[in-house]
Amino acid sequence: MASLTSVAFTSIGQTSCQRKVNVSSTRSLVSNFEGFRFRTSLFCHCVRFRASSSSSRMIIQCMSTATDVPPTVAETKMNFLKLYKRPIPSIYNTVLQELIVQQHLMRYKRTYQYDPVFALGFVTVYDRLMEGYPSDEDREAIFQAYITALKEDPEQYRIDAQKLEEWARGQTASSLVEFPSKEGEVEGILNDIAERASGKGNFSYSRFFAVGLFRLLELANATEPTVLEKLCAVLNVNKRSVDRDLDVYRNLLSKLLQAKELLKEYVDREKKKREERTEPQKANEAIKKCLGEYLYSHQ
Repeated sequence: MASLTSVAFTSIGQTSCQRKVNVSSTRSLVSNFEGFRFRTSLFCHCVRFRASSSSSRMIIQCMSTATDVPPTVAETKMNFLKLYKRPIPSIYNTVLQELIVQQHLMRYKRTYQYDPVFALGFVTVYDRLMEGYPSDEDREAIFQAYITALKEDPEQYRIDAQKLEEWARGQTASSLVEFPSKEGEVEGILNDIAERASGKGNFSYSRFFAVGLFRLLELANATEPTVLEKLCAVLNVNKRSVDRDLDVYRNLLSKLLQAKELLKEYVDREKKKREERTEPQKANEAIKKCLGEYLYSHQ
């Protein structure tokens, strides 16, 4: 598998212009992003019926409690908007809205359990999608609001992602897949994932998990397909699924880059038009000023 290359997105300014432009590539981006949609299992509640001996009415006994009911997608999106109230440029907002819907579905699956590889994958996706955002401070504030809206800890995401990145930088192709025989904090995390993925606990594979795995390989300079295959094997994860989801991720980054480039061209073009419109006005003002000074000097 070819290595994922870092994508340096161009900085985008003129937010007011961004809201006006309809970039066809953005629609392609959203269409491509459909590949990031996830199926969710229905949260079915057991209901028991029994007939009353004194009447024909049915008595319904709900076996679940209020605490079992997850929030709706609309509630999660509303929480995000409450936590981050500033406008977001449309090209970023489109992707963020898609992401939060899909991650909501993952977050509230019955088999979901947070793990640091998943966190590393999400942080990697988020940071690359948001490269070039007009404000670094706002980019981090959006991240905080996004994770908090899903009722998780954004600080934990960042800390765990950094921990795995630092560990991976010190690994090689061989040592990376030999974690089961080693001791250490990250080795313990990976062993726990492998055990749960084998059916001994809650584990829900996702595309963010796939990106997290590949990020480990990138940092260890071990992106050969054989290394990924071995890593998937020791983690009890299906490599075919990982390959497919990494292809979706690469395609997504490519589409987003194209859309940002088109948007930058539009912004630059509008800026140039405004400058051209102001040139005659500046010339007229300069003529008036000179004429006024001339007339005043001859009074």
